[in-house]
Amino acid sequence: MSLETDDVKRIAHLARLAIDEADIPGYARNLSNILDLVEQMNSVNTDAVRPMAHPMDAQQRLRPDVVTEVNQREKFLANAPLAEAGLFLVPKVIE
Repeated sequence: MSLETDDVKRIAHLARLAIDEADIPGYARNLSNILDLVEQMNSVNTDAVRPMAHPMDAQQRLRPDVVTEVNQREKFLANAPLAEAGLFLVPKVIE
């Protein structure tokens, strides 16, 4: 796909970018190359490709879910400006 000068100006306007007039041909060439690559990638058949969360099919290292801290709720609530029934009270921000 080949972009023209007007296309680049329109894209720059939509993106709220100020670009020099002398740079527009370079932008047009680079953006056209990117769109050509996307078009080329879209033509690849990916029906047999299994979706993956990670390209290396790595496993997440997980630590055991154990409590490592003692309960200090009362100590922390003592520092709060307002607290009630074991909860912090905060000003209402949504009407």
